[in-house]
Amino acid sequence: MINEDNLSASGDLFEDDDQHRKTNSNDDLQGSNTEKDPDEWTTGDEPMTGAQKSYLKTLSDEAKVEFDENLTKAEASKKIDELQHKTGRGLS
Repeated sequence: MINEDNLSASGDLFEDDDQHRKTNSNDDLQGSNTEKDPDEWTTGDEPMTGAQKSYLKTLSDEAKVEFDENLTKAEASKKIDELQHKTGRGLS
């Protein structure tokens, strides 16, 4: 709700409000774990996504390991992490 006392002719309220939102959203991320452990995913037991399947197939081929197309989302995520470290692909 906008309070008339906060309004100014130059529109500073809105500029400050945008800056405030940016600052707050950055503050919210600092010190928080933005990546959730796959074991804690509520949908982790669902079949892996098409994107996971495609990327995991690529990584498996590159690492010369068997590709398991029946992994869950959580299992696929862990396997992708493992194979990224093995192949060096996708790591920054």
